[in-house]
Amino acid sequence: MKIRAGVCFAFVVVALLSGARLNAQGAASANARASQAAMDRDLMEVTIPRLEELYRAHKYTVTEVVEWYLARIARYNGIYRAVQTVDAQNALVTAAREDAEAKAGGNGFRRGPMWGVPIMTKANTSIKGLVTTDGWKGYMIPGHELVAPKDATIVAKLRAAGAVILGQTNMPDFAASDTNRSTAFGRTGNAYDVRFSPGGSSGGTVTAVTSNFALLGNGTDTGNSIRMPSATSSVVGVFPTRGLVSITGIAPLDWLLDNTGPIARTVTDATIALDVMAGEDAADAPTADFTAKAQKGPYTQYLKTDALKGKRFGVPAFILAGAGIPFQGIPASATASEVAEDTEDAREPLRPETRAAFMKAIEGLRAAGATVVFDDSILPDSFAVTVGRVATFPYVKEGTEKFLAEYGPAQYHSAEEYAKVIGSPLPPTIIGGADPATRRGRPTIVQESIESDPQAEANFYGPRRKALEAYNETLDRLHLDGFVYPAAQMPPPDETMPQNGKLSEGRTATRDG
Repeated sequence: MKIRAGVCFAFVVVALLSGARLNAQGAASANARASQAAMDRDLMEVTIPRLEELYRAHKYTVTEVVEWYLARIARYNGIYRAVQTVDAQNALVTAAREDAEAKAGGNGFRRGPMWGVPIMTKANTSIKGLVTTDGWKGYMIPGHELVAPKDATIVAKLRAAGAVILGQTNMPDFAASDTNRSTAFGRTGNAYDVRFSPGGSSGGTVTAVTSNFALLGNGTDTGNSIRMPSATSSVVGVFPTRGLVSITGIAPLDWLLDNTGPIARTVTDATIALDVMAGEDAADAPTADFTAKAQKGPYTQYLKTDALKGKRFGVPAFILAGAGIPFQGIPASATASEVAEDTEDAREPLRPETRAAFMKAIEGLRAAGATVVFDDSILPDSFAVTVGRVATFPYVKEGTEKFLAEYGPAQYHSAEEYAKVIGSPLPPTIIGGADPATRRGRPTIVQESIESDPQAEANFYGPRRKALEAYNETLDRLHLDGFVYPAAQMPPPDETMPQNGKLSEGRTATRDG
């Protein structure tokens, strides 16, 4: 069969065009891969100062950066399960708005301290319009979800500084665990080895940061929940002075012990976030005298390589001896045998590997120019006993009631209303009452308001005042600037540190959840 020349020519042209199209597609694909590789290099483990440089150079838009993080979450969250709620729509809306503002502002545009920084918040931290699960499936019942009517104070501050909130991180129910498994979302793995836990209860935020799902996030701490998870993954967690950062809008585990602070990869990033989060809040009484008592900001001015030179720190003897502090303390109504039992149960000698790691950290402090003092008189076992009598459990329900009153959904604004709507009560963990796991057959501790309870002095204020006096006396006697503790141990009852390093009366007692 003969094929006419015109047809042959047509075949040749089609072949050439197809080849050109394939070459163009290949080139485009190669360019896309190169662009993706460049973003991976630039954004993997990026810091806030470096991200600011990229924005100022117009290398990336906020939208492009947010999309990069969202793509990582989509790709890897099924493995690590750090992010419980992804708020992609609102994150992209915020990013687009910031890009438009930057374009309109031109060369004179001024960015906030966290402008365009993608972050996560812990699932107990209220974000308007999202479900505050607090890690618990009971706040996720269809039709009765605990949808936040407004932002928590720190969320509002972070937004105002330009941060882009990508979503909420997983956490154990009510933050009441040192692992990170919840009834709301399951288990979070450690980004360095998913078979292991990142620790709790801020392990979701820790894994979100270490797996590059966000640049930083917040943690909450009632009994070691910022410090311990941060230590598992070599990130920086800040457990701030109570009264420095508001906890308004954060679902409480124990409102007299709770605290919140940033978790980031670097000290600089954590400090920038702390500067944004700190400040007075009329809705949070411990922050009321922030301006008078807090160290003057910005805190980044204190980031100096010789900051520890000439400082003196003491090591509490009770910790090295293994004396512990019962979580939520021992109420004044406890019998002598109950006090003895709880005190002994709290005893936890340091494991050899913990002591070795702690001593290595001490050598690091000394190498940086600090003096570290070991002395049996530095906060001995008697101090642990005193702190152990700072009892907060009789007032747990009050914190939950205050939170629901302001941040509960339209259907319920109290524990009683929740029980009526749902048909079952809130768990004893956050409203007190009889809990066989903790009360061990003892009489139920009646829940009271600390403001009106006649036993508040004996339960809380008196023991706290006594502990503060012992703490400050030790600082003065040995001319110390502060104390250093192994990461897994309890801190003193109140970590209010004005510039003189002393603890002050009038603050809420804090240990660490």
